Amino acid sequence: MLAELAIANACFAAVKTALKNGSELAACASKLGEYFGLKAEIAKKASSKGSDSDAFWAMESLREAEAELKEMLIYSGRPGLYDDFLLYQSQKKREREQEVRDKALAIYKRRQKVWGWVNGILIGIAVLTGAIVVFGLVWLIVKRGTF
Repeated sequence: MLAELAIANACFAAVKTALKNGSELAACASKLGEYFGLKAEIAKKASSKGSDSDAFWAMESLREAEAELKEMLIYSGRPGLYDDFLLYQSQKKREREQEVRDKALAIYKRRQKVWGWVNGILIGIAVLTGAIVVFGLVWLIVKRGTF
């Protein structure tokens, strides 16, 4: 978790430096994307059972960085930029969650297909075995008159 936090802080520092030097926010988009991806990973680890105080402080550090980013977006960007940024961020979060659901659904469908084949093969073997037993009994009765 500390490695992710260090990388996230480095990304944020790069964005902050670029904005202070007069760069456009669009030029920092890749670093912001990396930052928010790492933030999602840290938040996932922090919300897991048995998370420790390191996770809490990591999330607190990220909250402070985001507050600073909010100020930079409000004061150095166009009007409404921060609101658009929040809307974009929530849209990307929904897309990531949809990807996770799609992957889980694909795995579920694949497993269902495999189990369908396994069940089909087992039913086929059972029917074939039953048919062999029935034909064997019929053959015994025809050849010997009794079994």
